[in-house]
Amino acid sequence: MRLRGGRARLAMNGFLNFELPALIWLIVCMTTKTVRGRQPEWVRQFSIFTANRMGRLHDLIALLSKSAVHVLAVTVLDTSETAIIRIVVDDPQAARRILQDNNFAFTESNLVVVEIDDATQLPELMAAFLEAEVNVNYMYCFIPHPQGKSLLGVSMEDDEVGEKILTRHGFRVLRQADISR
Repeated sequence: MRLRGGRARLAMNGFLNFELPALIWLIVCMTTKTVRGRQPEWVRQFSIFTANRMGRLHDLIALLSKSAVHVLAVTVLDTSETAIIRIVVDDPQAARRILQDNNFAFTESNLVVVEIDDATQLPELMAAFLEAEVNVNYMYCFIPHPQGKSLLGVSMEDDEVGEKILTRHGFRVLRQADISR
């Protein structure tokens, strides 16, 4: 730093000269205009509504598979006439397009996906939900993860609160990028 005429000047690497107020302005403007990176996306779940007919689940899985969309988790809730097929896939954008192109009625929602080492952690997981006073609507298991961990998909009342409490209890909450190819 050099003083010239009562004003502080900063010489940086011998080639930049800034008056101190200008340097502060530059730093403030640069930091306030920095855009934070997007948070990783929640895992997307598709709830597909269909008639409860023989082969309908087969047709859906085959259609996705033919387009190289892999089903990572699936659960089916059926009545005598209708079924709700809930799936998580490795490529939600492709799945969305396939479902739309083939006239499947569906909705999308976020799903909290938590990694557990083994079944002995299930009581600890339930205790964490109870502590947070978060209602669990439903949950289901994933097809085994390539890294050998068990994954549970959990639909709950408040995903953000659920994620915070799980993280505080040492559980790893996965995002779409963690499970996609």
